[in-house]
Amino acid sequence: MPTSTDATRRRFLAVCATAGLGHTVFPGALLALATTQLAPDAAPSLPKITAAMIDNAAAIAGITIDEPLKAAMLDGLNAQRDDVQEIRKLPLPNSVAPAMVFDPVPGGMVLDTTKQPLRMSSAPDLTALTAKLTQQNPDAAAETLAFATVRELAELLRTKRVTPTTLTRMYLARLKRLDSRLHFVITLTEERALKQAAQADQEIAAGHYRGPLHGIPWGGKDLLAVKGYPTTWGAAGFEHQTFDEDAEVVKRLDAAGAILIAKLSMGALAQGDLWFGGRTRNPWNPRQGSSGSSAGSASATSAGCVAFAIGTETLGSISSPSTRCGVTGLRPTYGFVPRTGAMALSWSMDKIGPICRSVEDCALVLSVITGPDGHDLAVKPAAFNWDAEFDWRKLRVGFIKSAFDAPTMPELKAPTAGGDTEMEAYKKRVTRMQANLVRTTYDAQFNQAALSQLTKMGVHMVPVEMPKLPFAAMVPVLEAEGAAAFDELTRSGRDKLLTGQQPFDWPNNFRVARFYSAVDYIQAMRARTLAIKAMAELFTQVDVIVTPSQGIQLTATNLTGYPAVIVPNGLRGTDAPPSPNDADGALDNTGGPGTPVSLTFLGNLYSDARLAAFARAYQQATGFHKQHPQLG
Repeated sequence: MPTSTDATRRRFLAVCATAGLGHTVFPGALLALATTQLAPDAAPSLPKITAAMIDNAAAIAGITIDEPLKAAMLDGLNAQRDDVQEIRKLPLPNSVAPAMVFDPVPGGMVLDTTKQPLRMSSAPDLTALTAKLTQQNPDAAAETLAFATVRELAELLRTKRVTPTTLTRMYLARLKRLDSRLHFVITLTEERALKQAAQADQEIAAGHYRGPLHGIPWGGKDLLAVKGYPTTWGAAGFEHQTFDEDAEVVKRLDAAGAILIAKLSMGALAQGDLWFGGRTRNPWNPRQGSSGSSAGSASATSAGCVAFAIGTETLGSISSPSTRCGVTGLRPTYGFVPRTGAMALSWSMDKIGPICRSVEDCALVLSVITGPDGHDLAVKPAAFNWDAEFDWRKLRVGFIKSAFDAPTMPELKAPTAGGDTEMEAYKKRVTRMQANLVRTTYDAQFNQAALSQLTKMGVHMVPVEMPKLPFAAMVPVLEAEGAAAFDELTRSGRDKLLTGQQPFDWPNNFRVARFYSAVDYIQAMRARTLAIKAMAELFTQVDVIVTPSQGIQLTATNLTGYPAVIVPNGLRGTDAPPSPNDADGALDNTGGPGTPVSLTFLGNLYSDARLAAFARAYQQATGFHKQHPQLG
């Protein structure tokens, strides 16, 4: 049974977290708040920190402070807390970045800053598409157009065989029709889109063609500000939030002639696929979530409801939904695309990138949105020079050998004490692990087939491994930055409005992060310096790394800013093991027959263009990106 002291301590910690009184002071100093009920927006009258409070704080911080030293700390702790309170009085909206900029580029690395002309692939064969357009069957034509690549649509528009307004109305109709099943739209930007489409009609008809995105309808993750429309961040309590200026990425796509038709769903504050309107679904199996946090971007692209979409990734938010929904994602090098006007979660990890049907589509989009804007100081003047005919055969290619090894059953020791309850729990764990082994063994065939295909293409691959560093232990940096980005949300108690309230959701993670000390944050950033050095050494050996899309590489490359291209790699067959949980919308309802798998290609910093050229070659050889869900 818990003692009254235990209950008081738990209540104390809960009140500390709700009040948002942070890790820069010892949290034990806030014990007095445990007996005070504060209004959510009230400024607490804090008691003086005493020596008795330091022990609790030291336990949380993982340090020991000798008794004679505590008295000497009191003046400094009280003054430090007063300083924190003064900073909290300042207006610090999410758009204000810290006065320090993360730089993943190791010393001595020289960036290519010379912009070259865009070199697309040769004009695609449009015979089948054109035939459908000339048939007296608008539904068949729309279905064909909906799943065409940007490269194909661009050629249709350039040669005036279809108009931007036709495409825009078609995609808007599909969004409206399928949203009730897939829940991927937060706000349609229909009025804005039709005006843009009409302008594009006139310009293209008059011979003023801006380039391959001119007249192409797209959707943006709803963390991109768009003037005149809500920018909700997918979060309850922010449904009516607006900004007076478009995000930089939106401005650049506008200038290229692309047509924004929808602000697409995202997991609340960029976590998962659950937002205030429900859970965004996987078009291949609508009983499953789409994964996230670029949930709507991947789902809508997969369902043929936008020609392309913009997503973001901090730790898997392009990779994971692209995998789940069977589309192509390009997570660019950190510091390639300006994030001005986009919600910040982690200033040292956030990246904006395209989610499309093909690798070349991603490259065409990235060629428009990269480069400094004078506001996001992390952005380098590096050039993204897309060349569809780049000779990828001269690239040195590695593969993460351990990630392709046959899956094995982890060792799990049976309990020697605890009775029937412990033994029953042990048996359940074994059963779950055995079922997971069956699923991972089934999926491993796709990874092996990918290696075989690359070998057939003439690619010689050498085995490599990720550096042996505690990458997972550096992830609290993300959570600490997120807690700072949403400091006021936690301190006001409005975090309780968010849909997800499980221990793994942001509200709880942000509270926990407040007890991550400034010293430990800096130590983790120093560990990232070691990681940058180790990753740079790895990429002296190879230019491209082939890897399954999951695993430690995802954490390692996001922490160090490396680019990735995620491509569809086939569909699970009717013989595939079932999902571990077929419940509608369950978090562990994943996989199963008829769902996509993916493969990831990693490249060196700012080598995104040649990385994409290599990934495109694989995509052309396999054709998996041409598969799409049948939605009726």
